Amino acid sequence: MAHVIGFWESRAFYDSFMARSHDRLASAQVGTFKDIQVKLFDHSFDVKTGFEAKFADADVVRLAHLKVHADRAEHFTLMQQKVWNPAMAGSPGMVRGLFGEAPEAEFLVLSMWRSAAEHGKYQVDRVERLSARAQTETDIAGVSGDIVGLEPSWTV
Repeated sequence: MAHVIGFWESRAFYDSFMARSHDRLASAQVGTFKDIQVKLFDHSFDVKTGFEAKFADADVVRLAHLKVHADRAEHFTLMQQKVWNPAMAGSPGMVRGLFGEAPEAEFLVLSMWRSAAEHGKYQVDRVERLSARAQTETDIAGVSGDIVGLEPSWTV
């Protein structure tokens, strides 16, 4: 499995790419993959510091794709800002991240870590307590994600 993450300077650049180049590139890739899922998220806010799409200082990325009950989306976003972000920002080894939103109460939390071990310490030490404080189980309808080891030669 591969996770390909793209960052666009603006929606206009994304739309231009889709209109002018996407189909040509996609047709050249026919047969190179079995299944693909594409989601477009709008950047809502940063986790820790100003987000930059630079990966040289991180070894792993944690991707969390969350589907939130529509009536709980505002609460979920607030808890991300007030509970989860400060906890991640204060964790040794956490480099930076972002919180993105898609239509129909879908969210992406991307966090970059110096190592899988540093992310593992954060998980063990804090996730259960933070989840209870943020009422995460009440907010979330579904969650998927992965911890992705970064391959420097694939970064462009």
